[in-house]
Amino acid sequence: MWRPGLFTWFGGEWIVWALTFVMLGMGVTLDGGAFREVARDWRAVVLGFFAQFLVMPASGWGVAKAMDLPPDFAVGLILVACCPGGTASNVVTYIARANVALSVVMTTCSTLAAVAVTPWLTQQLAGAYLEVDGWGMFFTTLQVVIFPVVIGVFLHHKFPGLHKPIAEFGPLISVLLICMICASIIGNGRDAILENGGKLLLAVALVHSLGFLLGWLAAKVFGFAKPEARAISIEVGMQNSGLAAVLAKTHFAANPLTAVPAAISSVTHSLIGSLLAAIWRRN
Repeated sequence: MWRPGLFTWFGGEWIVWALTFVMLGMGVTLDGGAFREVARDWRAVVLGFFAQFLVMPASGWGVAKAMDLPPDFAVGLILVACCPGGTASNVVTYIARANVALSVVMTTCSTLAAVAVTPWLTQQLAGAYLEVDGWGMFFTTLQVVIFPVVIGVFLHHKFPGLHKPIAEFGPLISVLLICMICASIIGNGRDAILENGGKLLLAVALVHSLGFLLGWLAAKVFGFAKPEARAISIEVGMQNSGLAAVLAKTHFAANPLTAVPAAISSVTHSLIGSLLAAIWRRN
């Protein structure tokens, strides 16, 4: 916002490759242990999966309608809400002393499903605002999510020694790359943010708050204990905003402001999730 030129150069292919690296790092750190541990109670995974792709898209569409957002921002908000859970949710779940294995499995499942579910949901909910290229989004998601994760899992098993250095330094690099993606988008949309910032920030905060709240309530209704309920709440409330930004930049290039909600989302859900984790950790 202060010096946009320092960050606006980080756009186009830079954003695509940055997210590809983040997802590759996620794949390298995956192993079968988490899957085996959670397989004993698969109900929590199923609940988290359906809550992710029901609660958040409905919240994004509802808030966009209720607040009468401009088309570009409405599409961007809905796109964020239709994305899978973000990898940051695993870290926040750990801080909250919740079920980390469950969080990892839910993130993996929603990420793999996103290749088909995210484009379809976005087309259904955002098609009334702007033309949505569902097939194009499908292939982009395949390119920047599924392929890197699959390659990462292959590397994990083929070269076990890679896991330790990537697990140690990967998260920091991933955070820096996501920060650069968001800073670039915010820099390019600076004037629009200054004009609509309050309303847009409120809309994004409402969507994520509903995700955290309704995810937790759903888990409690189905009788899950605190560690599982917290993990599901965090998983539903925190989105893969980096993926939303890439899809917006790639498929709504004529409407660059559609990427702005993704950038604001990345900061907002991290702050809300961290606050919740701090409160839960003390209890």
